[in-house]
Amino acid sequence: MKKIPIGTKSFSRLIEGNYYFVDKTLMIQEFLERGTDVTLITRPRRFGKTINMSMLSEFFDITKDSKEIFKDTLIMKTPYASEINQYPTIFISFADAKRDKMTVITTIKTQIQNQWDKYDYVFENLKGFKKLRYENLCNNLEDYNTLDGINDAISFLMEKLQSYYHKEVMVFIDEYDTPFVEAHTGGFYDEVKGGLSGLLHNSLKTSNSLKYAMLTGIQRVAKENIFSDLNNLVVCDVTDQRYATYFGFNEQEVKEVLEYYGLSLSKEVKEMYDGYKIGDIEIYNPWSILNYIDNKKLVPYWVNTSANKMIKDAIKEASYDFKEQYEELIINGNLETEVNLQTSFYEVANTPNLWGLFISAGYLTIDHVIDITDGYYCIKIPNEEVKREFINITEYYLSLNDGQLNKLMRCLKNEQLDKFIKEYRSILMIPSYHDLKSENSYHMMMLGMSICLNKDYQIISNREVGKGRNDLILKSKDEKKTSYVLEFKYLKEDKKDIEKELDQLSNEAIQQIKERKYDVELKGKVIYIGLAHHGKDVVMKWVER
Repeated sequence: MKKIPIGTKSFSRLIEGNYYFVDKTLMIQEFLERGTDVTLITRPRRFGKTINMSMLSEFFDITKDSKEIFKDTLIMKTPYASEINQYPTIFISFADAKRDKMTVITTIKTQIQNQWDKYDYVFENLKGFKKLRYENLCNNLEDYNTLDGINDAISFLMEKLQSYYHKEVMVFIDEYDTPFVEAHTGGFYDEVKGGLSGLLHNSLKTSNSLKYAMLTGIQRVAKENIFSDLNNLVVCDVTDQRYATYFGFNEQEVKEVLEYYGLSLSKEVKEMYDGYKIGDIEIYNPWSILNYIDNKKLVPYWVNTSANKMIKDAIKEASYDFKEQYEELIINGNLETEVNLQTSFYEVANTPNLWGLFISAGYLTIDHVIDITDGYYCIKIPNEEVKREFINITEYYLSLNDGQLNKLMRCLKNEQLDKFIKEYRSILMIPSYHDLKSENSYHMMMLGMSICLNKDYQIISNREVGKGRNDLILKSKDEKKTSYVLEFKYLKEDKKDIEKELDQLSNEAIQQIKERKYDVELKGKVIYIGLAHHGKDVVMKWVER
């Protein structure tokens, strides 16, 4: 039985270590046939970017003999087998350039230093200005306080490699945008963007020693002009057919790996981990599938920490337009909207770019194209695993503590009246008093909570039902289980006996549900819930039909 390749980043280790292997080597054929100067592929974390970049590096690296590693792979059955180990190759990963400024700078420089050490023999016998240039770059690479002065650190190595081997250089940079994202979220963006941009610009745009380059990341960094005027740049985002099948597992690959380990692709597995679409191909997150195989439990395994923080911060400052769309997404599970995947959100903070971040980071997927010219798509939450992350994001959006939404909704589903009102009151204590200023404030808060329930309930909000427009209906998808009709009331004036006034108002909410027949489309057991509010005070009535 082959080992499960969880977190395996090295292609040679994957093959030589007797790990389960899904053959993606025909990506090498597509890479060579396209002959693009620089290719940027944007994908969410944990979709196999690093292992694919390691595969490309292993195949082309002129310092290696990789025939044994690739001997049974698909690429060796093509005419491109002759290209194996034919090019000087630079492989750098910025995946660990995270957290504080010092760690980001140190990681970037260490990655470059490793490549310089690997090819140290190409720097022998340097003279004159070449030697001075080399010494200056060495000194700057040893300074871990700044990225200044290393613009030519990769391009100079490329120049010397071409001179030594008389061949142009292959360059592979994994997670190229991680330092940009981390610097933005960490508040030191301006201190690193210049040096990092110059480093990439000089190696990918102005260098005459480049054969082909491939970069991977979550987003395209556009504002820093890294790729401006770069001839023949191709950006392959999640809507693109190019390279679509090589990142993540398609359904057949998932079936095969599950069966190999004695499992099956059940409805429950699909609901938990399926739902992504790359180009027009149905794709699973390999990280989640492999962890499920290892753990045998249908629980969430995927989380994107960096993008999660950026998304949470962005939602807090998002426009009213975005918040309206977010609520529509929660209600319906999908949303038709404008999406921009070509500019990173932290560079241009608008709603289309924020939805682009959600998609590029893996929190949403494109269900179908509405108008590709105008960038209009139908987007959706891909699966139950990601929905758990949306619950965390929604709690943050509502200024709640982790787990409060699930706890509240568990009380509702279990019809625990006393526990439900207790949890609801504790939630009302968290938002600013000034945010609770109308009936709609409480309605929107409960609506956000309903993301916990949309698997088992149809969420009907603010629609014409019966003889009026309801506040919130949770219609059970199983007719044998209970449905809920919620009506929200708000007492504007300060009264002497607030409790009495709220009690009367909650009764009016129940009466409104009955008189306007909000439950007309509901079958089986139904519970009416009337919630009357004044600031953070609330009285609830709970009546069974």
